[in-house]
Amino acid sequence: MEREEEPVEFSKILVSKLLQMHLEEDKTKVSGPAVLLLAELLKVFVHEAAARAARQALTEDVSVVDIEHVEKILPQLLLDF
Repeated sequence: MEREEEPVEFSKILVSKLLQMHLEEDKTKVSGPAVLLLAELLKVFVHEAAARAARQALTEDVSVVDIEHVEKILPQLLLDF
């Protein structure tokens, strides 16, 4: 039986606060569409990281993805993004 996936989205407020934390100028404003675009990018990044970590676990014949699998795929993932 296939499981139906629920749509996963990052909160606009969370993305906006994360962005503001890393901007050098406190006066910098971020438009609504920019926040939505960054939220979509984060969603794609997290999905890709999960998929790559799962493939890494499969190549090691392990049924559970662990942080070590994420650490192994992270350098290439960051280069791809």
